[in-house]
Amino acid sequence: MTHPAPNLTEPGTGVLFTNTSLLDDAINLARKNSIHYLLFGLACCGIELMQTGGPRADLDRFAAIFRASPRQADLMIVAGTLTYKMAVRTKLLYDQMAEPKYVLSMGSCSNCGGLFQMSYSVCKGVDKIIPVDVYVPGCPPRPEALTEGLMRIQDIMMCERWKTKMRPGRVDPNAPMMITKPK
Repeated sequence: MTHPAPNLTEPGTGVLFTNTSLLDDAINLARKNSIHYLLFGLACCGIELMQTGGPRADLDRFAAIFRASPRQADLMIVAGTLTYKMAVRTKLLYDQMAEPKYVLSMGSCSNCGGLFQMSYSVCKGVDKIIPVDVYVPGCPPRPEALTEGLMRIQDIMMCERWKTKMRPGRVDPNAPMMITKPK
């Protein structure tokens, strides 16, 4: 993993804050292996979310633990059809989560409205309400697909910098980001 060269002309920078790649890696490794996700099953994708947490797919091997409180969660998995009535509550729960926070959109309904996108009450994607980091396609997606999405969230976590508290390649911290697998 390569990091940009430190700017030593900037006042107030020292060895501890300019050469933190090992510190970044240690912090990100701890965060990567202790993901707490918010229980947020809205429709039939919620059943697949429960299945993924069960013994067959076993999210516990990634140290991913479900939380019922947004103040203790760092990942929101939006699973299912998001209506405009629920979108207000989704935004409220997202705002209550502590930084750094991540969003995984699970299923066609949360990605783009799915089968119900012509309905007057269905939001045309959760990214219209909150920034999304990873999209998991399918109707409903299999537990293996959700596990792959969780591994992409872990890849995003490993690329973050401790000093700037931003993901590389982001200009706007609220904008969604595409990431490739680290080498």
